[in-house]
Amino acid sequence: MKFMNPLLAVSDMERSVSFYKTVLGLDKIADFGANVTLTGGVALQTQETWAQFIETDALTWNGKVSELYFEEDDFDTFAERLRGQDIRYVHPVKEHAWGQRVVRFYDPDGHIIEVGENIQSVCRRFADSGMTPEQIAVRMDVPPEAVFFWLGDAQ
Repeated sequence: MKFMNPLLAVSDMERSVSFYKTVLGLDKIADFGANVTLTGGVALQTQETWAQFIETDALTWNGKVSELYFEEDDFDTFAERLRGQDIRYVHPVKEHAWGQRVVRFYDPDGHIIEVGENIQSVCRRFADSGMTPEQIAVRMDVPPEAVFFWLGDAQ
């Protein structure tokens, strides 16, 4: 068995493809009309065909039990770029207890998107602030070996 893609039902394919291109930089790699696959493996399906596949018209939008998760190496630039978009936020940029900065927002159909700071970037940010790998491990609540791995040649 091999996992292939997450698939999201969308109410307006053109609007959704544009959103994922403009906001997240994802490009179409396959377009079958009712189904479009984007870079990163995200698949979009028209709501009409999705309803046929699962044999119901009772689709529920704006669920809050899942998300698509992305990581960004240059989180500050991404967060700044979001400010110029028409985005409906779950929450603005915040920092989790382990130090990773994240932002969550909705796509046009209410699917939650999370973009987090790449975990290696978190380690580098802490190291650049003068923290030792051991201090970083405590701050992030991870084994020191993980920090040494993430920092690689940076230390």
